[in-house]
Amino acid sequence: MDEVINVFLPMRAGSQRVLKKNTRAFANISGGLCKIKVSQLLNCKKVNDIYVSTDDPTVIQVCNELGSNRIKTILRSSHLASSSTSTDELIKYVPEILPKGHILWTHVTSPFIDSQVYDRIIQTYFENISDFDSLMTVTKVQKFFWKGSNPINYDRDLEKWPRTQTLEPVWEVNSGAFLASRDFYLNRSDRIGEKPYLYELSQEIAFDIDWPMDFKLAELLYKMKLNEVDMKSEPVSIGKGLSKSVKMSK
Repeated sequence: MDEVINVFLPMRAGSQRVLKKNTRAFANISGGLCKIKVSQLLNCKKVNDIYVSTDDPTVIQVCNELGSNRIKTILRSSHLASSSTSTDELIKYVPEILPKGHILWTHVTSPFIDSQVYDRIIQTYFENISDFDSLMTVTKVQKFFWKGSNPINYDRDLEKWPRTQTLEPVWEVNSGAFLASRDFYLNRSDRIGEKPYLYELSQEIAFDIDWPMDFKLAELLYKMKLNEVDMKSEPVSIGKGLSKSVKMSK
């Protein structure tokens, strides 16, 4: 099996909720989330090249300053870089710019998914590809969910208020990583197949920055993790040991 893994990393300009979210200083790091994420991916043992799709000159500058020929910056056309561009449109675009192999789609807004976590995700993908056709990261949610006037994940005739740990878990797609062959993008117009492996990430690692408060909270958490590393005087990975995987079939 061709085990080439290339990364698709989208970073468009013009974030509406968090101004200059991708490149503004984050936890006192110049180049921000862009620099952090690309550096994490460069440190992955199982990643070949990183394809950064952007219309932002600042993103291109940050990537160029990292000085690696493994970073391929691809200028994205304006019709694919607007706030109204759908993910389905972007999926059709991905195989046009990425070569043959497997595609790891990830985002800079997940700063706690580091190189060690990515390598474990990729290893799990290849270990299970005979039983599952793709992989996506998820987070377990065990809360009370209702639709209209009725619960959807428990039976009130059996128990009106069960303990949350006994509720049937719901798996939230946290968009930390999607892994599939480039053929799926071409043939199915999708970034997963019909039987994805659900790789569970803890809420700490899967933390996604979407709103201004998320950005501020993530900065605090990131600084705390860096301080923990400094205090131990050894290179401990951000969020090390907080992730695990779970096999789920469709």
